[in-house]
Amino acid sequence: MYQYEEEAPTTRDIEATIFHKLARRGAWGEAYMPRDTLTRWLSKKIKKNGKRIRKIIDSLIREGYLLPHKGGKTISLNPSRRGEILRVIEDFLQ
Repeated sequence: MYQYEEEAPTTRDIEATIFHKLARRGAWGEAYMPRDTLTRWLSKKIKKNGKRIRKIIDSLIREGYLLPHKGGKTISLNPSRRGEILRVIEDFLQ
């Protein structure tokens, strides 16, 4: 599911992967995950592309899908956008 061997993943695929990983960990609202851990985990799956992942995480924070905690060192999913986030995850998994 997370192996992108043939072609480079689109930004939308990476966003959906971030949402899926955080949702599985239960990182909604005040339950959060370290940003560096998520970036490191995804960069292993997406061919050492950590800088692109950090930019995507920053854009998701600006758009309001992710909430920063502890000075931006940790992130969580925005519970007020739960429906939109779950729709993106469902589309990605199909």
